[in-house]
Amino acid sequence: MVGFSMQPYGIQTMLKEGHRHLSGLDEAVLKNIDACKQLSTITRTSLGPNGMNKMVINHLDKLFVTNDAGTIVNELEVQHPAAKILVLAGKAQQEEIGDGANLTISFAGELLQNAEELIRMGLHPSEIIIGYTKAINKTVVILEELVEEGSESMNVRDKDDVISRMRSAVASKQFGQEDVLCPLIAEACMQVCPKNPVNFNVDNVRVAKLLGGGLHDSVVVRGMVLKSDAVGTIKRVEKAKVAVFVGGVDTTATETKGTVLIHNAEQLENYAKTEEAKVQEIIKAVADSGAKVIVSGAAVGEMALHFCERYKLMVLKISSKFELRRFCRTTGAVALLKLSQPNPDDLGYVDSVLVEEIGGARVTIVKNEQGGNSVSTVVLRGSTDSILDDLERAVDDGVNTYRAMCRDSRTVPGAAATEIELARRLKEFSFKETGLDQYAIAKFAESFEMIPKTLAENAGLNAIEIISSLYAEHASGNNKVGIHLEDGVCRDVSTMHIRDLHITKFFALKYAADAACTVLRVDQIIMAKPAGGPKRDAPAGMDED
Repeated sequence: MVGFSMQPYGIQTMLKEGHRHLSGLDEAVLKNIDACKQLSTITRTSLGPNGMNKMVINHLDKLFVTNDAGTIVNELEVQHPAAKILVLAGKAQQEEIGDGANLTISFAGELLQNAEELIRMGLHPSEIIIGYTKAINKTVVILEELVEEGSESMNVRDKDDVISRMRSAVASKQFGQEDVLCPLIAEACMQVCPKNPVNFNVDNVRVAKLLGGGLHDSVVVRGMVLKSDAVGTIKRVEKAKVAVFVGGVDTTATETKGTVLIHNAEQLENYAKTEEAKVQEIIKAVADSGAKVIVSGAAVGEMALHFCERYKLMVLKISSKFELRRFCRTTGAVALLKLSQPNPDDLGYVDSVLVEEIGGARVTIVKNEQGGNSVSTVVLRGSTDSILDDLERAVDDGVNTYRAMCRDSRTVPGAAATEIELARRLKEFSFKETGLDQYAIAKFAESFEMIPKTLAENAGLNAIEIISSLYAEHASGNNKVGIHLEDGVCRDVSTMHIRDLHITKFFALKYAADAACTVLRVDQIIMAKPAGGPKRDAPAGMDED
């Protein structure tokens, strides 16, 4: 055979060498669906209250032990482009509502798995997409009908109301602890809820994690908890005014640079004395303005500290500028750039600042009971860092649920009652449709069974038995029957007080259907040649501290 190079033809001539091109059903569509299935298999086992935890170690060697799908998929750094679409849907849900990311990803994966069966039956992806779109529109209509009566007139300042709506979101992260956590979260949220609840800001509920103790030692503090000690010897001040300096309390930072020529010892002494006098003058001015607490955003000089002690000023150091901003919000202070005498208007007010020792760590508690009670802190206690992190995620979910219910407080029955009803009514709807859409709609309806099935499997129950008895109950008209996980039987949900927010379900199902349709619309994957240069090893993981 004479050695001559084959002339490339077709798509090879168009793209640089080193590219990859996958097209057609087998190569692109089914491979994409497969990747999404893998992802949803990961999240699915941690769905619901009995969900299992995942241990994820990210590229910096940080350990996460959690069943919060939002955290899991964020830390996995999913590479596959199709699976990334599901991750983005989960993230969108996490940002919009703060809960239900797992439902979004798992449900989208289930929709795609059912789409695969339809494709193997010979349906074209576009027909499936049309059917799915009809199905999701119908789902939204049915979901409206399932809203529990009287749930829209909720009072966001009524603790029992809030707790009953928050329970299912918190229980899905920390099953068994929700009775301890929900009252804490509800109280923290209600303290910072503005006159118009729609403006509720999630950032105003802070979490301070302190090692040691147990969950029952957790408390809510109206105000801030700083994880540091006061700088000076004064550790406690009541009903005091506060001055906040961003630039630090120190002398050396003069505006101009210059050279001073000193001829003899006397002049040197005077130079030192004048510096001392200058500092004393400034600190005295601050003390005269009525402030009892100085908060510094940077270093506190030795000499300045000495005079602060002399004038009985408490000194706090807050190095994070976000914390400093929150501190100003809590106390109503104005942060001053330069160390100088503050105007009376610039001073903030606190009811008390005290340093306490909690579990071996010294923390400063800044309380502000009245006025613009704008920040409250949930102090969480636990035995290890990963437990605390997971508790924090549960609190986050609770707070986000509170924000969602401030926007729309309608609820639907929880514990998979809603999903079975949706499945049943969509099935009926599919029989009325003609054409190939009805197959897709029926599969969409079938996908809802994944939720009761998963809830049952994660709790170690027999899924098939439970689903059939759910269907039987719902067919006879009890559309509020769900799974009672602890007893492993089906029961009326309204008596068990398990509710989900309508808005959470609405967005989760919508995002899931959109993501599934986006993946199905892809029929070719064309990857350009990766950028040149030799591959380098990733840098070594840095230590947290």
